[in-house]
Amino acid sequence: MSTASPPPAAPGPHLPRGPFSGWTLRRRLVVSILTLFAVVTLLTSLVTTTLVEQSLQRELDARVMSTAARAVGPDRDGERDHRPPGRQLTDGLVLAADSGTVTVNQVGVPGGGTTSLSAQQASALLAAGLDGRPRTVDLGTLGRYRLVEVTTPDGRRVVSGVSMRPLEDSLARIRTVTIGLALLGLGLIALGIPWLVRVNVRPLEHVAATAGRVSTLPLSSGEVSLTERVPAQHTDRRTEVGQVGAALNDLLDHVDAALQARHDSEQQLRRFVADASHELRTPLASIRGYAELSRRETDPVPDGVRHALGRIESEAGRMSSLVEDLLLLARLDAGRPLERTRVDLTMLLLDTVGDARAAGPDHRWRLDLPDEPVEVVGDPARLTQVVVNLLANARVHTPAGTTVTTRLRPDVDRVALEVEDDGPGIPGDLLPTVFARFTRADDARVRGQGSTGLGLSIADAVVVAHGGTIGVESAPGRTVFRVALPAPGPQAG
Repeated sequence: MSTASPPPAAPGPHLPRGPFSGWTLRRRLVVSILTLFAVVTLLTSLVTTTLVEQSLQRELDARVMSTAARAVGPDRDGERDHRPPGRQLTDGLVLAADSGTVTVNQVGVPGGGTTSLSAQQASALLAAGLDGRPRTVDLGTLGRYRLVEVTTPDGRRVVSGVSMRPLEDSLARIRTVTIGLALLGLGLIALGIPWLVRVNVRPLEHVAATAGRVSTLPLSSGEVSLTERVPAQHTDRRTEVGQVGAALNDLLDHVDAALQARHDSEQQLRRFVADASHELRTPLASIRGYAELSRRETDPVPDGVRHALGRIESEAGRMSSLVEDLLLLARLDAGRPLERTRVDLTMLLLDTVGDARAAGPDHRWRLDLPDEPVEVVGDPARLTQVVVNLLANARVHTPAGTTVTTRLRPDVDRVALEVEDDGPGIPGDLLPTVFARFTRADDARVRGQGSTGLGLSIADAVVVAHGGTIGVESAPGRTVFRVALPAPGPQAG
């Protein structure tokens, strides 16, 4: 028989997506600090280099203007120097544009030398459009010069300037030192920041570890003692991490108190149910006995009284069944040990399905069993009750003509038992609580007088007590209850 595809998985929590998604706080801090340091260092280096370059260029322009002033200015006696351009200067060059003669004083070399401009160098000078403001001109093999053009009193054009090589050498040294210091600082930061971040984030990791351990504790049922707490040294409320640690400890204290109160209430309720069920068994048995005895009286009994006695006996029987179910659940909740023996599930299903066929002749009952007997280790009476409850649930909550198939499949470490019907299915709002106690279907699906709502909860409790699992899958036209029990070992029984 084909099986339906499993229901689609519920969508998980929406996780943010991005270049830094999934990064730890430590990595984010290290990368952020390194990036910030690199940006600040780069901006500082650029600003420093720019300011130094502007300062040196202002000084260089002042020297250019001083050179030009000496080239056309008065001599020491107060009279103008009429020596032709091309004379040697101590800090630059003087060029007569019409003669093409230049005097160059190299830095660090005493004296100087005279050379003639090539045609390309002369063309570069003419194309530069020099005027009274200093400009930078590349003279090829002579290098880059800061030049200015002045006019002598007698109308001659004189180009005067200073070599930019000292400035360029100074800027190159500054850039080298700045880049070296920046790289050294970035290396020190890259080595030190991870250690500093690790040390400072370690308290937060302790808090997260505590929360992680608490999150794995089974808190849904039973007695739970929350002993996990954030260490005292990480609960200093003067710090942000301490505030988180202290708040988590406060939360764990409240949760621990609530869980203890819940456990005490559950224990008190279980004791009450067990005691009440035990005490009700005797009077209910007496009521049923007296009702049956009264109906057997030889003296004439009015039909109305006979009917009332029959109803009393029926309801007393139903009440007795309910009390027995409550008492069984109370014993299972208390962890009472079950009988442990080999149980032949094949024979058990043959018997229970045969009984179900007799109780529900208007249904179609089918068996799908393997060729070889299948055994498990457990309590035969309780396992019989599980199968009986599942079959009764299918019979009571489905209309006449429904086909109910009981299937048994052995596996390596599990034995799978399924009860499937093609009835109307379980409503979606009822499905999550179908194994909860006193869960009942709506009136539209209940035939006859219905049930107490404890059958499936008893099946669930018995299966769990045997170390197995029980689940349900339902849709209109197909409902399957699946029971998985541990397969017996070679020495079991």
